[in-house]
Amino acid sequence: MKTFMLFAALLSMISLGLAESQRKSAADRLDSAGQVLHEIMATTDNGIPEEIIERARCVAVVPHMLKEGFVFGAENGRGVVTCRTSEGWSAPAFFAISGGSWGLQTGVEGVNLIMIIQNDRTMHRLLSNRFEIGADASSAAGPVGRRTSANTGWKLDSDILTYSSAKGVFAGLALNGASIRSDVHSMEAVYGRQFSTRRVLQGELAAPEAARSFLIAVRDVKTQAAESGR
Repeated sequence: MKTFMLFAALLSMISLGLAESQRKSAADRLDSAGQVLHEIMATTDNGIPEEIIERARCVAVVPHMLKEGFVFGAENGRGVVTCRTSEGWSAPAFFAISGGSWGLQTGVEGVNLIMIIQNDRTMHRLLSNRFEIGADASSAAGPVGRRTSANTGWKLDSDILTYSSAKGVFAGLALNGASIRSDVHSMEAVYGRQFSTRRVLQGELAAPEAARSFLIAVRDVKTQAAESGR
């Protein structure tokens, strides 16, 4: 009996330790995602165009994905996403991304991925706990520069515009075949239970304090773009 109680206490301590570690990891991811947006929009000429930001239905960021070699993969990449609601930007949902074709990026390390979801149809697909870029939603490398031509095809042809930044270089990124799924462990660590991606992104949950810097960065993106373009 005593051995069982000691074992149960040990399991409880391990569980609490894991939960705390997951909460810290999720909070660090939110802070990093906010920093990625601030750094990209602070560039003078090569940020995400203002028009795209104004039309965005959701903004997703995967910070600090690490991969060496000739073809960059998204194995075990983890990110955060927020969507527009009638009350503003939603609390963030956590997701994992894996697989996909990223094109040739020789020797790249520490790549940040930014995804701009452009329409309600794709936003609704994102609300499910899993979907695949290319099969469930089209993707294209996003245009770079403060303003885009009204004749460019990104408005109608692509559901998701994707960008990457690495070592001070920011550019559109072709991404297809990547699978996006809910990061249930981070969701539970931050919200206390496994709420669905749909409930979080539809604005049913209040944003946790840990999300404050990320949501401020998302709200400030438009202002930063306008000020940098002057």
